[in-house]
Amino acid sequence: MNIPHCTEIKVRGYHLDLYGHVNNARYLEFLEEARWALLEDGDLDWFMQHGYALVVSRIDIRYLRPAGMGDVLKIETRMDRLLPRSGVILQRVVKKETGKLVAEAEVTIAVLHSGKTGALPITDEIAAHLASLPGPVV
Repeated sequence: MNIPHCTEIKVRGYHLDLYGHVNNARYLEFLEEARWALLEDGDLDWFMQHGYALVVSRIDIRYLRPAGMGDVLKIETRMDRLLPRSGVILQRVVKKETGKLVAEAEVTIAVLHSGKTGALPITDEIAAHLASLPGPVV
């Protein structure tokens, strides 16, 4: 069984909307923080040394229940699959105290290089480095 990468974030007052819930836009930041942690624990240095940029090309977030002040959110992040010119990362936001699912996201990423136009093919070394991240890459 492949264990996802986990990042914890404590909800602060500035994360909240007027209703006392985490603002929907903040989840984008939480998810991004968790993806950076995944990459930093993985092969971020290799991508940077080769001039590659990992960019989000699509994100689909499903909000299931609110989170509020003081909640500790556990963000589970894993590389799900590699496609010809992209990869798909799955993320789950869970309340640490209750284990209840707050939100889940499917994030499509592409690999760019400043010297080339468009998304690079996910083959060879790029595929190997993305596949080394936690998750059932297929």
